[in-house]
Amino acid sequence: MSTVSPPPPPVGPRWLYLHGFASGPDSTKGVAVSRHFEQQGIHVERLNLRVPTLEQLRLSAILETTRKALGGPEDRAVLLGSSLGGLTAARLAAEDARVGALVLLAPAFHVVSQLRRRMGEAGWNHWRTSGWIETDDFAEKRKVRIHSGFIDDAEEMDARLGGWPDVRVPTLLIHGRSDDTCDIRYSRQWAEGRRYVKLVEVEDGHELTASLPRILSESEAFLRPWGA
Repeated sequence: MSTVSPPPPPVGPRWLYLHGFASGPDSTKGVAVSRHFEQQGIHVERLNLRVPTLEQLRLSAILETTRKALGGPEDRAVLLGSSLGGLTAARLAAEDARVGALVLLAPAFHVVSQLRRRMGEAGWNHWRTSGWIETDDFAEKRKVRIHSGFIDDAEEMDARLGGWPDVRVPTLLIHGRSDDTCDIRYSRQWAEGRRYVKLVEVEDGHELTASLPRILSESEAFLRPWGA
Protein backbone atom coordinates (compact mmCIF):
# COMPACT_ATOMS: atom_id res chain seq x y z
CA MET A 1 0.00 0.00 0.00
CA SER A 2 1.53 3.28 -1.08
CA THR A 3 1.68 6.27 1.21
CA VAL A 4 1.62 9.94 0.33
CA SER A 5 4.50 11.93 1.75
CA PRO A 6 3.49 15.07 3.63
CA PRO A 7 4.40 18.37 1.97
CA PRO A 8 7.68 19.91 3.08
CA PRO A 9 7.42 22.51 5.83
CA PRO A 10 7.16 26.10 4.59
CA VAL A 11 10.47 27.89 4.26
CA GLY A 12 10.62 31.44 5.55
CA PRO A 13 12.17 34.36 3.71
CA ARG A 14 15.90 34.92 3.48
CA TRP A 15 17.11 37.74 5.71
CA LEU A 16 19.92 39.84 4.26
CA TYR A 17 21.87 42.71 5.83
CA LEU A 18 23.38 45.32 3.47
CA HIS A 19 26.19 47.49 4.84
CA GLY A 20 27.00 51.05 3.88
CA PHE A 21 29.59 52.95 1.83
CA ALA A 22 33.21 52.04 2.75
CA SER A 23 31.91 49.66 5.42
CA GLY A 24 31.72 45.88 5.41
CA PRO A 25 29.73 42.82 6.48
CA ASP A 26 31.25 42.88 9.98
CA SER A 27 30.07 46.40 10.78
CA THR A 28 28.84 47.14 14.30
CA LYS A 29 25.18 47.38 13.23
CA GLY A 30 25.36 44.34 10.98
CA VAL A 31 26.84 42.13 13.68
CA ALA A 32 24.37 43.41 16.29
CA VAL A 33 21.40 42.76 14.00
CA SER A 34 22.54 39.25 13.07
CA ARG A 35 23.28 38.28 16.68
CA HIS A 36 19.93 39.59 17.85
CA PHE A 37 17.88 37.62 15.36
CA GLU A 38 20.12 34.55 15.57
CA GLN A 39 18.89 34.17 19.15
CA GLN A 40 15.40 33.77 17.70
CA GLY A 41 16.46 31.15 15.19
CA ILE A 42 16.65 33.55 12.25
CA HIS A 43 19.84 33.60 10.22
CA VAL A 44 20.74 37.04 8.85
CA GLU A 45 23.24 36.82 6.01
CA ARG A 46 25.57 39.82 5.99
CA LEU A 47 26.50 40.47 2.37
CA ASN A 48 29.87 41.77 1.24
CA LEU A 49 29.00 44.74 -0.99
CA ARG A 50 32.54 46.00 -1.62
CA VAL A 51 32.07 45.17 -5.30
CA PRO A 52 33.67 44.75 -7.70
CA THR A 53 36.29 46.18 -5.29
CA LEU A 54 36.07 49.04 -2.82
CA GLU A 55 38.37 51.11 -5.03
CA GLN A 56 36.13 50.52 -8.07
CA LEU A 57 32.87 50.61 -6.11
CA ARG A 58 29.74 50.65 -8.28
CA LEU A 59 26.13 50.94 -7.14
CA SER A 60 25.02 48.79 -10.08
CA ALA A 61 27.35 45.99 -8.94
CA ILE A 62 26.05 46.29 -5.38
CA LEU A 63 22.49 45.99 -6.66
CA GLU A 64 23.31 42.96 -8.81
CA THR A 65 25.17 41.22 -5.97
CA THR A 66 22.16 41.68 -3.72
CA ARG A 67 19.77 40.52 -6.41
CA LYS A 68 21.71 37.26 -6.82
CA ALA A 69 21.64 36.72 -3.04
CA LEU A 70 17.82 36.70 -3.09
CA GLY A 71 17.92 33.15 -4.44
CA GLY A 72 15.62 31.57 -7.00
CA PRO A 73 12.37 32.84 -8.48
CA GLU A 74 10.28 31.25 -5.71
CA ASP A 75 12.39 32.63 -2.86
CA ARG A 76 11.39 35.60 -0.74
CA ALA A 77 13.55 38.00 1.25
CA VAL A 78 13.62 40.56 4.03
CA LEU A 79 16.27 43.24 3.50
CA LEU A 80 17.88 45.33 6.24
CA GLY A 81 20.14 48.05 4.85
CA SER A 82 22.27 50.84 6.26
CA SER A 83 23.12 54.04 4.36
CA LEU A 84 24.15 52.99 0.83
CA GLY A 85 22.87 49.52 1.70
CA GLY A 86 19.55 51.10 2.57
CA LEU A 87 19.37 52.78 -0.81
CA THR A 88 20.24 49.46 -2.47
CA ALA A 89 17.52 47.66 -0.51
CA ALA A 90 14.92 50.24 -1.53
CA ARG A 91 16.00 50.14 -5.18
CA LEU A 92 15.76 46.35 -5.26
CA ALA A 93 12.38 46.26 -3.50
CA ALA A 94 11.02 48.68 -6.09
CA GLU A 95 11.74 46.29 -8.96
CA ASP A 96 11.90 42.76 -7.53
CA ALA A 97 8.74 41.15 -6.14
CA ARG A 98 10.79 38.68 -4.08
CA VAL A 99 11.47 41.41 -1.51
CA GLY A 100 8.66 41.35 1.04
CA ALA A 101 9.79 43.82 3.71
CA LEU A 102 12.48 46.41 4.41
CA VAL A 103 14.30 47.93 7.35
CA LEU A 104 16.20 51.03 6.21
CA LEU A 105 18.75 52.67 8.52
CA ALA A 106 19.66 56.23 7.44
CA PRO A 107 19.29 55.34 3.74
CA ALA A 108 21.44 57.27 1.27
CA PHE A 109 18.67 58.65 -0.93
CA HIS A 110 20.03 60.99 -3.63
CA VAL A 111 23.50 59.68 -2.84
CA VAL A 112 25.31 61.77 -5.46
CA SER A 113 23.93 65.11 -4.27
CA GLN A 114 24.61 64.10 -0.66
CA LEU A 115 28.24 63.28 -1.45
CA ARG A 116 28.63 66.57 -3.30
CA ARG A 117 27.21 68.53 -0.38
CA ARG A 118 29.53 66.85 2.11
CA MET A 119 32.65 67.25 -0.02
CA GLY A 120 32.08 70.85 -1.10
CA GLU A 121 32.66 72.08 -4.64
CA ALA A 122 36.46 72.04 -4.42
CA GLY A 123 36.59 68.44 -3.20
CA TRP A 124 33.91 67.39 -5.64
CA ASN A 125 35.71 68.91 -8.63
CA HIS A 126 38.98 67.30 -7.53
CA TRP A 127 37.28 63.89 -7.47
CA ARG A 128 35.86 64.41 -10.94
CA THR A 129 39.04 65.74 -12.52
CA SER A 130 41.64 63.53 -10.79
CA GLY A 131 39.50 60.41 -10.92
CA TRP A 132 40.10 59.47 -7.28
CA ILE A 133 39.15 60.52 -3.79
CA GLU A 134 40.71 59.33 -0.55
CA THR A 135 38.36 58.27 2.23
CA ASP A 136 38.27 56.06 5.30
CA ASP A 137 37.78 52.33 4.91
CA PHE A 138 35.76 51.66 8.05
CA ALA A 139 36.01 47.88 7.71
CA GLU A 140 39.80 47.61 7.38
CA LYS A 141 40.70 50.76 9.34
CA ARG A 142 42.79 52.32 6.59
CA LYS A 143 42.68 54.99 3.94
CA VAL A 144 41.41 53.98 0.54
CA ARG A 145 41.00 55.67 -2.85
CA ILE A 146 37.64 55.32 -4.59
CA HIS A 147 37.32 55.95 -8.32
CA SER A 148 34.99 58.65 -9.61
CA GLY A 149 33.24 56.09 -11.80
CA PHE A 150 31.02 55.58 -8.76
CA ILE A 151 29.44 58.96 -9.51
CA ASP A 152 28.68 58.23 -13.16
CA ASP A 153 27.26 54.82 -12.32
CA ALA A 154 24.99 56.21 -9.58
CA GLU A 155 23.82 59.07 -11.80
CA GLU A 156 23.02 56.67 -14.63
CA MET A 157 20.99 54.53 -12.25
CA ASP A 158 19.02 57.56 -11.03
CA ALA A 159 18.33 58.57 -14.63
CA ARG A 160 17.16 55.06 -15.51
CA LEU A 161 15.18 54.22 -12.38
CA GLY A 162 14.11 57.66 -11.18
CA GLY A 163 15.26 59.69 -8.21
CA TRP A 164 13.01 58.05 -5.61
CA PRO A 165 12.63 54.25 -5.31
CA ASP A 166 8.97 53.38 -5.82
CA VAL A 167 8.69 50.94 -2.90
CA ARG A 168 5.36 49.28 -2.16
CA VAL A 169 6.25 46.81 0.57
CA PRO A 170 6.13 47.30 4.35
CA THR A 171 9.11 49.44 5.31
CA LEU A 172 10.56 50.52 8.64
CA LEU A 173 12.79 53.58 8.23
CA ILE A 174 14.97 54.70 11.15
CA HIS A 175 16.97 57.91 10.81
CA GLY A 176 18.91 60.14 13.19
CA ARG A 177 17.94 63.80 13.44
CA SER A 178 21.63 64.77 13.80
CA ASP A 179 22.80 62.82 10.75
CA ASP A 180 25.33 65.00 8.89
CA THR A 181 26.09 62.33 6.25
CA CYS A 182 22.64 61.40 4.93
CA ASP A 183 20.28 64.31 5.52
CA ILE A 184 17.12 63.18 7.29
CA ARG A 185 14.99 65.51 5.19
CA TYR A 186 15.32 63.07 2.26
CA SER A 187 13.92 60.26 4.39
CA ARG A 188 11.09 62.53 5.50
CA GLN A 189 10.29 63.47 1.91
CA TRP A 190 10.37 59.86 0.74
CA ALA A 191 8.22 58.60 3.62
CA GLU A 192 5.58 61.31 3.29
CA GLY A 193 2.38 59.96 1.82
CA ARG A 194 3.67 56.38 1.56
CA ARG A 195 1.26 54.28 3.60
CA TYR A 196 3.67 51.33 3.58
CA VAL A 197 6.40 53.27 5.39
CA LYS A 198 6.85 53.75 9.13
CA LEU A 199 9.40 56.51 9.84
CA VAL A 200 11.09 56.50 13.25
CA GLU A 201 13.27 59.51 14.06
CA VAL A 202 15.90 59.15 16.79
CA GLU A 203 18.28 61.55 18.51
CA ASP A 204 21.43 60.22 16.89
CA GLY A 205 23.94 60.70 14.08
CA HIS A 206 24.60 58.70 10.95
CA GLU A 207 26.16 55.65 12.61
CA LEU A 208 23.10 55.18 14.85
CA THR A 209 25.30 53.38 17.37
CA ALA A 210 23.55 54.92 20.37
CA SER A 211 20.21 53.83 18.91
CA LEU A 212 21.06 50.14 18.46
CA PRO A 213 18.67 48.95 21.23
CA ARG A 214 15.86 50.98 19.64
CA ILE A 215 16.75 49.65 16.17
CA LEU A 216 16.64 46.05 17.39
CA SER A 217 13.36 46.42 19.28
CA GLU A 218 11.64 48.33 16.46
CA SER A 219 12.89 45.86 13.85
CA GLU A 220 11.80 42.84 15.87
CA ALA A 221 8.28 44.20 16.33
CA PHE A 222 7.97 45.35 12.73
CA LEU A 223 9.27 42.08 11.21
CA ARG A 224 7.25 39.73 13.42
CA PRO A 225 4.97 38.74 10.48
CA TRP A 226 8.10 37.50 8.67
CA GLY A 227 9.26 35.27 11.51
CA ALA A 228 10.88 37.69 13.98
